[in-house]
Amino acid sequence: MSTAVDDLGAQLIAAESAHVAHNYHPLPIVAARAEGVWVTDVEGKRYLDLLSAYSALNFGHGHPAILAAAREQLDRLTLTSRAFHNDKLGPFATALAQLCGKDLVLPMNTGAEAVETGIKVARAWGYRSKGIAPDAATIIVANGNFHGRTTTIVGFSDDPVAHDDFGPYAPGFVHVPYGDADAIAAAIDENTAAVLIEPIQGEAGVVIPPEGFLRRVRDICTENDVLFIADEIQSGLGRVGETFACDREGVLPDVYLLGKALGGGILPLSAVVADEDVLGVIRPGEHGSTFGGNPLASAVGLRVVEMLASGEFQTRAKALGEHLAQALQGLVGHGVTAVRVAGLWAGVDIDPAVGSGREIAEKLLARGVLVKDTHGQTIRIAPPLTIRATEIDWAIEQLRHALS
Repeated sequence: MSTAVDDLGAQLIAAESAHVAHNYHPLPIVAARAEGVWVTDVEGKRYLDLLSAYSALNFGHGHPAILAAAREQLDRLTLTSRAFHNDKLGPFATALAQLCGKDLVLPMNTGAEAVETGIKVARAWGYRSKGIAPDAATIIVANGNFHGRTTTIVGFSDDPVAHDDFGPYAPGFVHVPYGDADAIAAAIDENTAAVLIEPIQGEAGVVIPPEGFLRRVRDICTENDVLFIADEIQSGLGRVGETFACDREGVLPDVYLLGKALGGGILPLSAVVADEDVLGVIRPGEHGSTFGGNPLASAVGLRVVEMLASGEFQTRAKALGEHLAQALQGLVGHGVTAVRVAGLWAGVDIDPAVGSGREIAEKLLARGVLVKDTHGQTIRIAPPLTIRATEIDWAIEQLRHALS
């Protein structure tokens, strides 16, 4: 970096590196402003955002309708805690429950909190409704999973980076291969309370299970009196061309875990959504959060649900996802070894001969496109659902140049 403006970016990165714990390895861009699908850095350069904060920005940066809901609520009431009622939580919970086809909503803040809450609910349901012996409940999880980074969750991760050196780990989790319904059936016993899976594995590289897998999981869980918990934190809320990834197979899980896009790109908001016979097992005082269900988050979440209820964003994601898939398929054999696409969500495996996922992400950064690598050779593409076909075409052209 040579100019004064360049020096500003370098100085900000240096300050962050000096005083922020190094739990991330970010690309060398310092974002200062954003609108829609475009991010502007401190040096005035614009970038097309193909990451969307891991699907937290499904509606783009600063969507006017979401900003309006937040601004209106900021002038009224932001936080009460659940010690009192507020006038936004009820309407938000009603709308979200209807969107999910369920009875009850338990609001939290982050995706990992939603997963932790789902685990607690499943265990309580197992003891109080199914009759599992005390402290014996187990939950079946999939290899390659990513559900967050709290100590309980990393204990059942098989990613060494997430898992190693953070034990001892909580017991009660049984691993099976992802996408193998027969393995799930074989793993179930009298102590199984739930099956916890991502309908599409995001962090693993947008791994899509075989056709019919989710329907088989639903049937297996029903036959064995086991809860089917779908972690739709990244895959849900329009990303895959349906409201939820489970909708791709017409499946209704017992429990939805939601987050990221639920906060509209404005603030953290997550939720566990299920029927009364499941969420009703939690009693007052057994679970909570100071900020969970706060009026500001509820106002934003209500606006997000209202926007999804129209179906507009799901339709856009499906149509533009087909456009994206066709464009990416043309790169296979030209620096790309495989692509996996579900709506506006893609995993692109980079040929090691042309570089690592990180190296391609850095080349794209230089060409004005933001993506992020995962698991060495894969880059993930997840633009805001407001992106245009011409912007997708431009981004793929930049990827073509980066690969060559």
